Amino acid sequence: MDKEYRLYIYAFLSRTMASTADKRYIKDLRANKDLLELLGSDTVQYFDENDDETILDGLNEDFSSMFVINTQAVESFVLDAKNETLVGLQNPVMNFYYKHGFELNMDQTELMAPDHLSIEFAFMQTLIFRDEQKPQYDFLKEHLFNWVVPYMIGMKSMSLTPFYKDICDFIVEFLVADYEYCASLNETINE
Repeated sequence: MDKEYRLYIYAFLSRTMASTADKRYIKDLRANKDLLELLGSDTVQYFDENDDETILDGLNEDFSSMFVINTQAVESFVLDAKNETLVGLQNPVMNFYYKHGFELNMDQTELMAPDHLSIEFAFMQTLIFRDEQKPQYDFLKEHLFNWVVPYMIGMKSMSLTPFYKDICDFIVEFLVADYEYCASLNETINE
């Protein structure tokens, strides 16, 4: 997989999972036909058949229902039935960030958990940018691949818009492909 492609996809996914959509996000999506096609034909059709306001309302309702009201895209919430967010280095994800020089200032984000999916995607983007191949594989193996794949499979059934149905499928497919890619690079490093 191309480095630029991976950087772009992780940045896009980080933004997508961070919060509800705004007018600029909708405008940017509409202007990027290649990305819409990559997500799926249902998403392309959804954007072709609806105006920006309808899409904005639909996506925000869907996002709020899926990722705020019914569940949150937070690793510790998904993997631990207590719904507690561990803080500091008690949190395994924060510990991983710390070991790899990823400075996270929670005061500068509306996301309340360091292991929120948006932040985890941003961390992967940072590792890719730095060409840190082994940590990419390790983070996918220890964190993203373990919880995001089953989480997105489950979340797809809650989505009402074609966009979020396709996002759920896309995230699963992308993470599987990226995991395989990083695993092959890791094998090369270990030889």
